[in-house]
Order: sequence, then C-alpha cells, then structure tokens
Amino acid sequence: MLIDAQADLHVVGEAGTLSEAIQGAAQADPDVVTLDLSMPGTAGGAGIERLRSTVPKARILVLTMYDDPAYVRSSMAMGASGYVVKSAADTELIKGIRAVASGRLFIDAGGHTAVEEILPRRAIDTKAPPPTELLSEREREVLSEVAKGYTNQQIADTIGLSVKTVESYRARLMKKLNLKSRADLVRLAIEMGELGRG
Repeated sequence: MLIDAQADLHVVGEAGTLSEAIQGAAQADPDVVTLDLSMPGTAGGAGIERLRSTVPKARILVLTMYDDPAYVRSSMAMGASGYVVKSAADTELIKGIRAVASGRLFIDAGGHTAVEEILPRRAIDTKAPPPTELLSEREREVLSEVAKGYTNQQIADTIGLSVKTVESYRARLMKKLNLKSRADLVRLAIEMGELGRG
C-alpha cells in the first residue's frame, strides 16, 4: 500500500518465500526487488545472489531487522544496491527504492546513513602500496562499477566500452589483486572505498 500510493512507483508482485520471489521476478522483470533477509530461503545472503542471477538488471534493496554493519557489508558484497532496516521510517524505504532504481546506493542501518560509516576503507600497511596504486584509472573505474553491482553489459554501457573489454578488465583485476571470485572483488572494492567513487 505504501509503495502503490506513490505516483512514480508500482508493485508488480509479492512473495512469501525466496522461490516465489525468484519465480515472480523472472516473470515480472522488475526494476527493483525489495528483499527481506528473514524470508524463508534467504539465509546467508543466498537470496541476493540467486535474484541477481535471475534478474540481473534489477536492483536489490534489502529490507531487514538487522542493523549490524556486518550484515550491510555482506549484503553489498553479494550484490545488493541498498539496505534499509525495518525500524526506519516509511519514507526511508521509499527513498531507498527511488535511489537504487536510479542507480545510486542507499544505506539506512540503525541511523548510519553514510556509506563510509558502514563500509570503511581497508586498513593498509604503510610499507606496502595501497591496492589502488596497482590499478590504472580505467581499472579503478571498472572496479567501482562492479562494486555497485552492475553487470558487464551495464558497465560497458556506462563507461563506453565493449562487453568483451569489460570482461578483460575484470579478469585483469582478479589476477592483479589475486582474487578468486566476484564476491572477493566486490568486498575489496568496498574496503578500498571504491564503492562511493563517481
């Protein structure tokens, strides 16, 4: 009712379990999916990853009772674009939906609204160069877009490269930074402060 009351928003489906959410999202192809981490089947952030693979263009806004920053970091690393705790005012949920729909990040977790408060920069040994110094400006740009949860196609469209070139940059980043998975790449970007670039 809250969402449908907004002139610019429209609910295209509801679900009580993760499997229902995935099936409904595949059919409705929504711009934004609001996901409750307490929904059956979402343990360990599995819901975020499964929804992203089912509807890669959709932005995922986590709605949860958990205000622990660790949950925020985990959700963002899994591919969520926003995070709102249930204790937040209704207006925060609407703000969050609009923000992630427009491609921005949104975090409201127990009063911590600044991304930097929730996603601190990596503590780096002063004797070693920061990981960002190992990267070219274009590599950092791709890393920033990956951290925001964008697909290779979306990154290509955003920064004006071909999908194959983006794939090449991602592979180069993984090798240069000695990472094993996309989650590792996103986590490093968060720790390095690349999430808020641009």
